Amino acid sequence: MAKRDFYELLGISKGASPDEIKKAYRGKAKELHPDRNSDNPNAEAEFKEVNEAYEILKDAEKKAAYDRFGHAAFEGGMGGGPRGGGGNGDFASAFSDVFDDLFGDIMGGRRGGGGQRAMRGSDLRYNLRVSLEDAHKGMQKTIQVPTALACETCDGTGAESGAEPQTCPTCSGMGKVRASQGFFTVERTCPTCSGAGQIIQNPCKTCKGAGRQEKERSLSVNIPAGVETGTRIRLAGEGEAGMRGGPSGDLYIFIEVAEHALFQRDGENLYCRVPVSMTSAAMGGDIEVPTVDGGRSRVKIPAGSQSGRQMRLRGKGMPSLRGGAKGDMMIELAVETPVNLTSKQKELLAEFEKLSEENNPESTGFFKKVKTFWDGMKT
Repeated sequence: MAKRDFYELLGISKGASPDEIKKAYRGKAKELHPDRNSDNPNAEAEFKEVNEAYEILKDAEKKAAYDRFGHAAFEGGMGGGPRGGGGNGDFASAFSDVFDDLFGDIMGGRRGGGGQRAMRGSDLRYNLRVSLEDAHKGMQKTIQVPTALACETCDGTGAESGAEPQTCPTCSGMGKVRASQGFFTVERTCPTCSGAGQIIQNPCKTCKGAGRQEKERSLSVNIPAGVETGTRIRLAGEGEAGMRGGPSGDLYIFIEVAEHALFQRDGENLYCRVPVSMTSAAMGGDIEVPTVDGGRSRVKIPAGSQSGRQMRLRGKGMPSLRGGAKGDMMIELAVETPVNLTSKQKELLAEFEKLSEENNPESTGFFKKVKTFWDGMKT
């Protein structure tokens, strides 16, 4: 029976690009795979035809010969057809290209990658809690970071002094090995060298060939003024040491600013709730309030101040992390009602209440509205 045209088998035109050819093959391979067509006795033969077509058309030289001479190009010694010569095609090779295209990056790179001897160290995270005062002024902080450092004995090579790593005999330095399983070619990390591509015949006695050691080290960190919870500071190259001479990772310091007993923070502004006596709020006066830098500021309370009244102290807030003017500090008054009154105090307050009917405009206005509301409900 005459062979079918390769382009027809894949359902593409003669001018199809390499990507179009690969895409068409991928679709046909999934469609005709014998495992998915167990009820079709011709499935395996059709599947092999598609593989043979792709094996020819994916190769530029073979494709050119096929375009010129057709199937005759690979018959009678006219030019090195697919392996086996019987029209079955080399599916392991053909599908390997698609396998690499789909999974190569996940499994560590396409074939031919190899050379993974030096590997970058992992990034590290350190959570640092600072006080609001330290966040306001900035600070230099020494922290203890548990990490893996380059082995001092072998300078991070993993080999005994003077010894040289050898090319892995299992993977020939590629770091990966391949095995054919039926129609599929599976790529795995080399079990001998664990993907490094090299083995160490004489490993360092200190680090056992790893090239690094687990230690705790002191590190001085500059905390800039204005940091807030969530601020991230990156220290390049201060993370975990790389494997066998690879570059170190980075250290990321995440800041948490502790809550303060006196101040609440909102961005660059600070809020301070200050209790004042009823008489001070009524008559007015001066009070002394703290500032986050440890200083003091005098604030004038206007006569007749109510709870919740705010007064602004400009420039007494937090500095901007990006520079520029500081935020403000807001003083919020909390008028305090006296408790545990003596008999004399109660008498005086009762007398004061009789004389204060015209001194409470807010409550007077409120209860007038309440009376109007109730009267309206009766009608």
